[in-house]
Amino acid sequence: MAVKKKDTGKKVIADNRRARFDYHLDEVMEAGIMLTGTEVKSLRTGQASIAESYVAVAGNELELINANIPIYEAANRENHAPKRPRRLLMHRREIDKVLTAVSRQGRAVVPLKMYFNARGIVKLEISIATGKKLHDKRTTSKDRDWKRDQGRLMRDRG
Repeated sequence: MAVKKKDTGKKVIADNRRARFDYHLDEVMEAGIMLTGTEVKSLRTGQASIAESYVAVAGNELELINANIPIYEAANRENHAPKRPRRLLMHRREIDKVLTAVSRQGRAVVPLKMYFNARGIVKLEISIATGKKLHDKRTTSKDRDWKRDQGRLMRDRG
């Protein structure tokens, strides 16, 4: 009997899978993004990339830097710059929490996932994270390989 996944109403646009390998993720938060009309139309086609992007502190605000939202072909001169900095929208209390965490040594804010929520609004899942050392990455890789082999063995025997 197959187990159905619970439908959360999220339509994932872009996923940063590398972040889970490179960082210890501490606290996950949701942020809105200030976008233009052509950016939203381009995101509806599902062609965004947040793999090399990061969240930077600009004064008392947070910005998504280096996220690639390709230009919308149907728009002419009203198009957007694909890699422009985009302001993140959060409550002041949440921004202050992120700013104090970033001010500590070795902490970073990493974008994990960009998606449309149930209401059709673009959201960004971010996490306060600590960078992994090389030996931590090896351990993660070894554990993942062992789980895969363990599943294979159980499937073959059972």
